[in-house]
Amino acid sequence: LFWLSLVPFVTRWLGENHFTAWPTALYGVVLFMAAVAYYLLTRALLAVHGAGGNAKLAAAVGRDVKGKLSVVAYALAIGLAFVMPALSLVLYAVVAAVWLIPDRRIEQVIES
Repeated sequence: LFWLSLVPFVTRWLGENHFTAWPTALYGVVLFMAAVAYYLLTRALLAVHGAGGNAKLAAAVGRDVKGKLSVVAYALAIGLAFVMPALSLVLYAVVAAVWLIPDRRIEQVIES
């Protein structure tokens, strides 16, 4: 939650500075750290609840391709912020769009 609490600050800074390199990079750092926190949360939940007898949770989470690709895309976008800030912002938007697509993994496991 800490990283998510910084989103309004970096968003405002990004807008005030017209998408220059440093604000764009720091925006990506905040998003990257939120994605890392999400990844760690899913691993912790699987360690506590998935390893025992709850194979449904492990099956629902699966390989978590979206979570892993988000971390990689954010890391790439942070580096790109110093070369092409506009492309960096496009990567941030693509990751957001990917997460807007409903994830049917949990529903499929519950139904089976």
